[in-house]
Amino acid sequence: MAERRGIIVVVSGFSGTGKGTLMKQLTARYDNYTLSVSMTTRKPREGEVDGREYFFTTDENFEKLISEGQFIEHAGYCGHYYGTPREFVDRMLASGKDVLLEIEVQGALQVREIYPDAVLLFVTAPSAAELVNRLNKRGTESPEIIAQRMARAREEARYIDRYDYLLVNDDLDRCTQLMHEIITAAHATPRCNREFIGEITRSLDEE
Repeated sequence: MAERRGIIVVVSGFSGTGKGTLMKQLTARYDNYTLSVSMTTRKPREGEVDGREYFFTTDENFEKLISEGQFIEHAGYCGHYYGTPREFVDRMLASGKDVLLEIEVQGALQVREIYPDAVLLFVTAPSAAELVNRLNKRGTESPEIIAQRMARAREEARYIDRYDYLLVNDDLDRCTQLMHEIITAAHATPRCNREFIGEITRSLDEE
């Protein structure tokens, strides 16, 4: 069988559902994952470091990079740009790493067009009430921003059925384990083994 190639795992979900925490748990437990660092035009939150959580940049530079085709996907969210740099992702996939992308629903669908074997996961809280509670617990956003994020969640909910899997993050350890099992199983799907299928089909035709 062909040497293992990594797959893209797109993680989307409502703001406040713990997407970033899940991904950090996954990379801490298993060595076959790497986090893709996205670029954004929003300001860093307390404790965030440029090049670790995000590459922070200006609207002007982001738009320049869009025109140069340097993003796999990009989208606007709550007044800011977010995008996934292409070169890093392709290099990691070739090395056998599964690349975790935390991106919004528009970007997720863009990735699926470019990488048909990408696995799309949508993360949610157990209920809308719990989602509001988690956003309030952050203590980093005004009531107006929280209202914006809830309005955005109502829009995003319409796209959940476009994803491959839905994860309810009501227990961090259990949800992390389930995410790993889903990704592991995805490596055995036909769409992630097109090269091998082509090889064995040609060999059978030659027999």
